[in-house]
Amino acid sequence: MQDTYIFKEIPSQRPNTPLLDRIDIPSQLRELPSDQLVQFARELRAFLLWTVGQTGGHFGAGLGVLELTVALHYVFNTPEDRLVWDVGHQAYPHKILTGRREQMGSIRRKNGLAGFPKRAESEYDTFGVGHSSTSISAALGMAVAARQQNTGRKSIAVIGDGAMTAGIAFEALNHAGHLHADMLVILNDNDMSISRNVGGLSNYFAKLLSSRTYNQVRDSSKKVLQGAPNLMALAKKTEEHFKGMIAPGTLFEELGFNYIGPIDGHDLPLLVETLENIRELEGPQFLHVVTTKGKGFAPAEADPIGYHAINKIEPVPPNKPEPVKSAPAKQKYANVFGQWLCDAAEQDERVNGITPAMCEGSDLLAFSERFPDRYFDVAIAEQHAVTLAAGMACDGAKPVVAIYSTFLQRAYDQLIHDVAIQNLDVLFAIDRAGLVGEDGPTHAGAFDISYLRCIPNMVLMTPSDENETRQLLHTGMLFEGPAAVRYPRGTGPGAEIQEELTPQAIGKGRKVREGSGVAILNFGTLLTPALEAAEKLGATVADMRFVKPLDEALVLELAEQHALLVTLEENAIAGGAGSAVTELLNSQEVTMPVLQLGLPDTFIDHGKHEELLKDCGLDAHGIFSTIRSRMERLQHQRLKAVK
Repeated sequence: MQDTYIFKEIPSQRPNTPLLDRIDIPSQLRELPSDQLVQFARELRAFLLWTVGQTGGHFGAGLGVLELTVALHYVFNTPEDRLVWDVGHQAYPHKILTGRREQMGSIRRKNGLAGFPKRAESEYDTFGVGHSSTSISAALGMAVAARQQNTGRKSIAVIGDGAMTAGIAFEALNHAGHLHADMLVILNDNDMSISRNVGGLSNYFAKLLSSRTYNQVRDSSKKVLQGAPNLMALAKKTEEHFKGMIAPGTLFEELGFNYIGPIDGHDLPLLVETLENIRELEGPQFLHVVTTKGKGFAPAEADPIGYHAINKIEPVPPNKPEPVKSAPAKQKYANVFGQWLCDAAEQDERVNGITPAMCEGSDLLAFSERFPDRYFDVAIAEQHAVTLAAGMACDGAKPVVAIYSTFLQRAYDQLIHDVAIQNLDVLFAIDRAGLVGEDGPTHAGAFDISYLRCIPNMVLMTPSDENETRQLLHTGMLFEGPAAVRYPRGTGPGAEIQEELTPQAIGKGRKVREGSGVAILNFGTLLTPALEAAEKLGATVADMRFVKPLDEALVLELAEQHALLVTLEENAIAGGAGSAVTELLNSQEVTMPVLQLGLPDTFIDHGKHEELLKDCGLDAHGIFSTIRSRMERLQHQRLKAVK
């Protein structure tokens, strides 16, 4: 393994990086002598540590692929050769090397660089990647296009940080082998997927298996033995057994790939030599590299999960005064869910928790430790998570699927076919509903109300604060059938959380403010700004709680008593809760103005959550201004009609 700087803390000042400062794009990197690459990687690591400390963001994965990133851009002719990253948060070093070094201070900020590869941002970002496991399919598509266009372009997919656990990755591997596509798949194995086997012997065999001599002999032998099927089968079996003794690659060989590795993903000269060999090979190639997540930063190496991402490092001023005692920190909605699930499991032995690789994010760590036999992390396999829950429900268990809104989209078919059609008793705890701030449109839960409320048998709940979340989760657990509770990222308004679990009446909302003229029907956690706007307007506010079944009696009552109904949700307006209200009014032949407030028909870019709400007109001022403008137009129309 190559010598490297091991940092114990993040640099507070921009490090001295004379080599890095000379390199703005990969073509300049390729002009460096190979004996300067290790020093270049050291400088890149120092700069990456410093810049992420200034901005916050994804951390460990980028450190782990730093040498691999340098080697790839050094060996391949990017951007002409197509490089696809998967998962996308590995791409910070890639961004630094592809013309965006001086923009890294804006990453994940409004109007700044995205935290993931983004095609509109750079020609080097060949494919947008926000979740995982799509790289092999995308790179295969690029390889097919290159073959049809006879361009000779190379296609490289870098898949890692657990992304190899999703079914789509193996579907793509199977198809690539069938097409005998000229492409390279690199598995970044950082203990999140396949076991390691690294050392001098495996490095030696990786060089051998990727060498032109070995592959020429291999291909020539196949031609010679084609006329002798028995000898051909024996030779193939001998080769597989030989590889099986030194490398865990038999599966990939059976899928049609030439498996190479595993090799040390931090040995830069070895990476360059191996990639140069592979570049000359035809057909599907699979390179297995073993890396350390958080490499080069001691705390991240010791705690790769805790340092998956970090917050901005705030400087400590000299002579800092003693901190003033403040009110207790508000609970995050994920924490409310995690505590509720533990409480529910104590009360009911049927309760099981399922997550697709989001144990910490969904706050399931305590549950996993207290109820290990009822905790199931299925890795990045959302479809399997949902059908696993369906199977458990068939035989009397009560599965709770903790899943981010944007990731549930991947399992929509299973949600409909395996759960809803069979009316199975599965509860979905949908985290990250609504906008998610700096993670941007790939992670935003902008559509779950729209895509869930159209499914028969589904109960869909939208709690307005922390306590409502706890009580509606309990309500969903007691409901016998498919149910979902959606809640956002981050903290709530600080509502008092009642320890006692009290089921709520299915499909019943509540009035929280009496007023006149305007009635605001709130669905979800925008209740606080809705109440602020209502105070200025003198409006009625109803916390609807349920999108499906909708509290029809309450909606019709409010329609009869007010001149304008306003629906409010942190979800796409198209097909959302507001649409459910207008559909009800239409079915009852009630004609009245309805103002639907929610997310516009566009993908919302990254930025702070409060900035994005303001841009969408969903903060208190925006809600007030939009309603007042509609009221003024209605008043003008009435005066015009009188004249």
